[in-house]
Amino acid sequence: MRRALFPGSFDPLTMGHLDTIERAAKLFDEVIIGIFINTSKKTLFTAEERLELITQAVAHLENVRVIHQETQLTVTTAKELGVQALVRGVRSFKDFEYERDIAQMNHHLSHELETVLFMAKPEYSHISSSMLKEVLYFGGDVSTYLPTVINEALARKRESDAE
Repeated sequence: MRRALFPGSFDPLTMGHLDTIERAAKLFDEVIIGIFINTSKKTLFTAEERLELITQAVAHLENVRVIHQETQLTVTTAKELGVQALVRGVRSFKDFEYERDIAQMNHHLSHELETVLFMAKPEYSHISSSMLKEVLYFGGDVSTYLPTVINEALARKRESDAE
């Protein structure tokens, strides 16, 4: 069985992430989305909220599941899950250099683990979760870049914050 892990913080999950997941689901028997902790980022959604929202966003993909992991390295989780490949999205040359360095470190830590890079479609190549959070913070509309379930959750969050 060809199994892949797509690790990230996914806060929030974007249409670019979803596109990468859908494309990976065509190549692998199983794709596991791993919600990992990025200690340098302040999150919009809790890990539990992201788990639920992402599960809903990928419900149309039978060979995709979502897990949450915050206590170990990605390669350790990959080994435990029997994963052969890590899936990563690349938007730009800057992303490529960053992902190359991570892939080389992951390969050093686990020689049997490969990294598969998916080039972002042009309509998603300029967006990132961090950028979208910044636009949201100042009241901008980013709805075209987010799955419906994420947009709805953001609207509920804005309503509860306004109260």
